[in-house]
Amino acid sequence: MQRLEHLEHLDKHLVDELAQVARETVREELRDQARGRRRKAALYAGSGAAALYAGAAVALAVGLALALVLPGWAAALITAALLGALAYALRSAARPTAPRQVPGQAGAPDGRGDGRGAPPGLARSRPPLTRSGNPQP
Repeated sequence: MQRLEHLEHLDKHLVDELAQVARETVREELRDQARGRRRKAALYAGSGAAALYAGAAVALAVGLALALVLPGWAAALITAALLGALAYALRSAARPTAPRQVPGQAGAPDGRGDGRGAPPGLARSRPPLTRSGNPQP
């Protein structure tokens, strides 16, 4: 009986050692991955800063080119309007839009279809969601 108790103590010790080695290995692996990701994030940040300055230089060049044929205030105003239009276009391209429903089209909220774009008879299997994002009962 004493022999089994001695083996039990060895098993617990072995399990504790294995757990410690596993923790250290995982910690070291995570540290290496974090180091690589930090480096990549720093490179992306530097790239973004360089692109920002390049964009500012292009805007300045456009303004100076317009200033050759227009007064300075008009060139600056036109450059600002161009940059504003570009910003609006980029924001519109980045924002997801919902498809527009035409009245009388299958899936329109006029009673035909399921109201989510599927034609009658091909309703989706998931229940519609409430505003909070939870399924309706």
